[in-house]
Amino acid sequence: MSSLSLAVRDSHTMLRRNLLHAWRYPSATLNLLLTPIMMLLLFVYIFGDVMSAGIAGSGADRSDYIAYIVPGILLMTVGSTVIGAAVYVSMDMTEGLVARFRTMAVYRGSVIVGHVLGSVLQSVASVVLVGAVGVAIGFRSTDATALEWLAAFGLIALFALALTWIAVGMGMASPNPEAAGNMAMPLILLPLISSAFIPADTMPGWFRPIAEYQPFTPAIETLRGLLLGTEIGHNGWLALAWCVALIALGYRWSTAQFNRDPK
Repeated sequence: MSSLSLAVRDSHTMLRRNLLHAWRYPSATLNLLLTPIMMLLLFVYIFGDVMSAGIAGSGADRSDYIAYIVPGILLMTVGSTVIGAAVYVSMDMTEGLVARFRTMAVYRGSVIVGHVLGSVLQSVASVVLVGAVGVAIGFRSTDATALEWLAAFGLIALFALALTWIAVGMGMASPNPEAAGNMAMPLILLPLISSAFIPADTMPGWFRPIAEYQPFTPAIETLRGLLLGTEIGHNGWLALAWCVALIALGYRWSTAQFNRDPK
């Protein structure tokens, strides 16, 4: 069997292990989903009328704000879900599982690949679940074509891959799972200072560049453009650039720590 075949086989085994772990212990993933779902319901049903009037004018109703907020909540869901990857990677590193794999005839990178692919699949499934909640409360995307839906799905998967690599690096750099969860918290806090809830151009002038050019805002505005037909502009290229940069950074960070000889 060639080295490539061994790598694919072992990576598939690690992916299956991580998915079985998530299936047997779903409470961890469900807990991470509570934050975006609660934020969606809170902003729609408590602040929806006020926020829609502030964004679209006095004639707007709550449905306008639902259309505005759901794309941001979907990407917030990705940031929330990948925190689990940081925690699970840290558990494998600190509980001796990775050290045991080092002594076995297992493709070394399959441990990381399994975590990354498993996290991306969980993120996509979580987005589908939160999206179903959005549809249940009134979100509609009637103007999007099949190609635009496919592009939106690809953007979500690529964004999940980028954040997962960063989360894996955080997990490997943490001394324990609790620290890994704390280190990964910015991945769910960054959407709060993006255009997920209010337009970036309504923020204070000194803060606006931070909100506009952080990773979440370009991705959110691109997703809105694909699903709702709003102007995408330069946000599409910015979103792709952020994804590529985060994947490269997370990959180098994660593999450097994983290949480092244990003390």
